[in-house]
Amino acid sequence: METLLQSRPVFTAKSPVKSAVDKHFLTRSVAVRKQRTCSVKLRAVSKSSHDGSSVEDVRKDSVLLGAEKDESGSIVGFHLIPQSGDTKVSTSQDNISNDEELIVDDELADTRPAKVTYNIVFATSEAAPYSKTGGLGDVCGSLPIALAARGHRVMVVTPRYLCGGPADKKFTGAVDLDCRIKVTCSGGVHEVAFFHEYRAGVDWVFVDHPSFHRPGNPYGDTYGAFGDNQFRFTLLSHAACEAPLVLPLGGFTYGEKCLFLVNDWHTGLVPVLLAAKYRPHGVYKDARSIVVIHNLAHQGVEPASTYGNFGLPPEWYGALGWVFPTWARTHALDTGEAVNVLKGAIVTADRILTVSQGYSWEITTPEGGNGLDELLGSRKTVLNGITNGIDINDWNPSLDAHIPSHYSLDDLSGKIECKIALQRELGLPVRPDCPLIGFIGRLDYQKGIDIILSGTPELLQDDVQFIMLGSGEKQYEDWMRATEATFKDKFRGWVGFNVPISHRITAGCDILLMPSRFEPCGLNQLYAMRYGTVPVVHGTGGLGDTVKTFNPFADEGKGEGTGWAFKPLTRESMLDALRVAIETYRKHKSSWLGLMKRGMERDYSWDNAAVQYEQVFEWASIDPPYVT
Repeated sequence: METLLQSRPVFTAKSPVKSAVDKHFLTRSVAVRKQRTCSVKLRAVSKSSHDGSSVEDVRKDSVLLGAEKDESGSIVGFHLIPQSGDTKVSTSQDNISNDEELIVDDELADTRPAKVTYNIVFATSEAAPYSKTGGLGDVCGSLPIALAARGHRVMVVTPRYLCGGPADKKFTGAVDLDCRIKVTCSGGVHEVAFFHEYRAGVDWVFVDHPSFHRPGNPYGDTYGAFGDNQFRFTLLSHAACEAPLVLPLGGFTYGEKCLFLVNDWHTGLVPVLLAAKYRPHGVYKDARSIVVIHNLAHQGVEPASTYGNFGLPPEWYGALGWVFPTWARTHALDTGEAVNVLKGAIVTADRILTVSQGYSWEITTPEGGNGLDELLGSRKTVLNGITNGIDINDWNPSLDAHIPSHYSLDDLSGKIECKIALQRELGLPVRPDCPLIGFIGRLDYQKGIDIILSGTPELLQDDVQFIMLGSGEKQYEDWMRATEATFKDKFRGWVGFNVPISHRITAGCDILLMPSRFEPCGLNQLYAMRYGTVPVVHGTGGLGDTVKTFNPFADEGKGEGTGWAFKPLTRESMLDALRVAIETYRKHKSSWLGLMKRGMERDYSWDNAAVQYEQVFEWASIDPPYVT
């Protein structure tokens, strides 16, 4: 057992047994737990909380209600309420529904506290604003804040990336907790430190190790992916499991009764560790884990010979074991044996989530399952999809600092001014009545750029203007430049990415085009609808969930829908959808206005998504945890 638990600080207690030694075990576990908790120097740090008050103010002006303890006497959960008593917190778990159908309703989001609160631990490789390469960073930077605002105690465990540049300043608010743990993996014992910042009601915990200190993004640099990513994220997963036990944040550890939300393969080892390393010894027996799949294409696959790097018992190889299909093997003698971290998470997690309902179905099909479709299909009873939210403060046409004129659902006059300003800025002829189409995204195969390339010459034969913003494969960047030279009065291509320009394109265009081959969730279509820009999308994943095709005959002729979702993904289907959208814009102004307003009326906030996550938390708590 010493080998199995050598990465855990001084924990040596055995599993409890039903005999006279129970009393001895419980007494010993109390002493051991006191040893396990790191001695953290409490500092008088005044960080802004979610409501603008300081951490010290929150502690002083509130009382502790219903502290929950486990059998060893450790506090595993508590509720903090104002002394005024204005906020009522219920710890009852009565009336939890077993009907596992997610309720999606714009009316759900409110500011009332959750009926049942949890100690939630996010484990993620990135979290905005500290680190971000895409949608994963947005989710793990916003969803924790929304859940904390509803009364949950929330911790986010993510690396402390230091690249030696200006981005390092984002971590200046985090303080060293003077807590070190030793993790045994990859053939050695590695010391990991923890930094902490309390912001917006969330405990942001940063895992510090030299492997996270290097130039580049979280996963690689200009030369490609880092060769030690398996090691780096193994450290992160071990640290995420230890943090709730050893860090007395706000004076209390989170304890063992936690709900872990692990995101993509980078932290997919967490549910495996809970099942293989902790629960067999009576630790985390009441914890639950949920794996959130943001992009199934990335699975953390490495040669089978690297299994020993994870710090797992040999008998758990089957959970991660993976065999490549014959066509994917490199030579005739290649057996295709590998380890797949995301597979291990799918096998051992208590529930599985994706970032849209459509994507949760697609990943159970051979076309969208990336080799894991049969496994995911076998677990479809615990598989759900929840569409991501967006930052409605950053993306708000009535407040956006990046656009030249503000507008709202009640006063749309500023949108035409944004269109005119965008045409002038990019050197297009100023034509307010000309349909203006936009595209924002990576220039690669997934985003359907090849479909855009083949259809643009015919599209531009019509009286339209087209603006594209993005970077990616050189052939597509060169194509944008060449197309701009050919269609000087109709096309503009901005190679690269620019946040202010992306906001101005979203506000100034009439139509946003998104012909992605697959899109687990997608955000640009949500931004577009919030800004009254009508999306034309390929009906896949989150795009199909969020964009409902316009039906002019519904609702007694008033129409319904927020855009056009076309299928299949072909040049002809895309052009047909664009032609219908352009015709509606030109000849049916009242219908177009209805499309704009229905999109702007929808609730895209993280508050709405948080309510749906709480439903899944309830289901996870009702079900027994994963055991062998």
